[in-house]
This record gives sequence, C-alpha cells and structure tokens, in this order.
Amino acid sequence: MREAGTVGGMQVGDLSSFVTYVTQILSSLMMVTMMFMMSSRAMASARRISEVLDELPDISDEGASQPELRVEHGDVEFRDVSFRYYKGSSAEVLSHINLHIKAGSTVGIIGSTGCGKTTLVSLIPRLYDTDSGEVLVDGVNVRDYSLYHLREGVGMVLQKNVLFSGTIAENLRWGNADASDEEMLEASRAAEADKFVSSFPEGYETVLGQGGANVYGYDTHIEQGGSNVSGGQKQRLCIARALLKKPKVLILDDSTSAVDTATEARIREAFATSLAGTTKIIIAQRISSVRECDNIIVFGDGEIVGEGTHDELMSSCEDYRDIVRSQSGSAEKEARA
Repeated sequence: MREAGTVGGMQVGDLSSFVTYVTQILSSLMMVTMMFMMSSRAMASARRISEVLDELPDISDEGASQPELRVEHGDVEFRDVSFRYYKGSSAEVLSHINLHIKAGSTVGIIGSTGCGKTTLVSLIPRLYDTDSGEVLVDGVNVRDYSLYHLREGVGMVLQKNVLFSGTIAENLRWGNADASDEEMLEASRAAEADKFVSSFPEGYETVLGQGGANVYGYDTHIEQGGSNVSGGQKQRLCIARALLKKPKVLILDDSTSAVDTATEARIREAFATSLAGTTKIIIAQRISSVRECDNIIVFGDGEIVGEGTHDELMSSCEDYRDIVRSQSGSAEKEARA
C-alpha cells in the first residue's frame, strides 16, 4: 500500500520542492536569455551613440583666417551665392544671389512659402555654407570668422520660438548673461513685452515651463505646452532676448506672425530708436511688416525677382503687386465679415 501523503511513490513535499527548483531554473534561463537579448541591443545602441559622438560637424572654425575678428558694423553682402541642401542634387534652393545690405539699414524679404527666404538668411551666421559664391559680413567672408564671434554678432528670432525652463528673467538673459535689470527692461519695452510681463504676480521672476508655460506663483506644478503664455507673448519674449544681445545684425524670420498689426507697428517704431545702428533683416508674409523698410527683396523659387521700396515695387514688380492685391482682398473680406 502507498504511504499517506505520497503521489505515485513521491512525497508531496518532494514534488513541491521539485516544481519550485524547476521554476527557479527556468526563470534563471529566461533571465540569461533576456540578458543576451538586451546586451545585443545595448551593443547596437552603443555603436550608434559612438558614431554620433565621433561625427565631425561639416561647419567648423577650421580654415578661419581671422578667428579673433568680431562683427563691428553689420554690413552684409551676398556675391553670386548658390546653395542646395543635398550636394548631389541638381535642384538649387538658392541660385546666383547678389545682394548688398548696408550696415544700419532695414531690409524686408517677402515671398511665397518655401522659396528660400529662411535659407538665405541662415547663410549669414553659417547655419549652412554656400555651394558657390561668398557671404561677406563687414567685407569679410563669413568662413574667415570664428563661429563664436560671428554668431555673437548676429541675432536671429524664428517663427517657432523656444523658451527654456526657468524664470522670464533667466530666459531673457540667455541673450546676454551680464545684462543689467535696466537693460532687460529696455529690451522688453522695445519688444512690447514689458506690459504683459509686469501684469504677472511675480513679474520677471515668473517661472516658465519648457515651451513657455508658467505657474504664476500659485502652484508648484509647471504646465507644459505654453498654455498660460500665448504665441504672441512667446514671440515678444524671444525678440526681447535677441535685443538684449545687442547684435550688429538682427534677423527676424516671420517672428511677429502671432502678433497683432498694432503691436507689430509699435515694435517697429521702437526698433527705429533702440536699434538705430543695427542691420535689421525682416522676413514676413504680411506687406504691412515690410512696407516701411529701406529696401524690400521679393523672392521667388530661390531667386530675387524684385528689389526696391514699396512704391518702386508697385510699379515694377508683378509678383509684389500680386501679393499686395491678395492681402488687400483678404483684408476687405475680413472687414465685411
């Protein structure tokens, strides 16, 4: 007869121990398998990280003949400049551009989306290098400057703005870490940012979340996505940050697109006094943004199709007249609505 507590001649306790040991062994084998899988993935990731860390940038200070030279005046010239994003491509983004922007002048650039406006101004701080031709700043090829000194002399505000985690004051001082409070207030007033910043309970010490949201001092939670700072407010803060840098060349790439026309007009008026000696390049879609510029460049498919003042272009450039007519029609429709 079988003994009580046995199953097929094996004690229940022995069977339980056997099952437990087998489970532990299988678990260990599964862990070893997972380690092999994770180690192979880690090796592939490590190779990719190593490739990124070892990658040398296409644009560097190598070959700069005057690395200590600084931008003093802000005179900009494009000499027969051509550019394509892919070196093997036959399609040119910019084709044989010749343009001279005098120091201290205000130049507007207008044209259809994707015609090369942003690409053109990106050549000034060497975000890209030309395929052929030269870009000169103060009569010196931009390749002869060190990247640091060249970009210190050029301020650029994009349509898509970025504000970092921290206070408004800390964000503005990204433009100039040594700026005084008075200089910060002056730049904010010129960018029409001082009024709305002063309306916050904590003023310039208001905390901004990444992307521009702030907590107004009421909550320790920082919201993301800029839900408490409007697009126009972000743009004005970024303009103020660029002004605080006091660049010799200021590029505004559709940076007032989220600002109403009245506020934009006040910003332009402030520029006339606070940036009297600065070369200002304004890329815009609205005629009102460039109408009063010293010179207006009309771009089309990577080429300059018109150049002159507003009145001159109205009489000589069909593309410019088309833009004016289209915007006048839109304004009339909005007024009737």
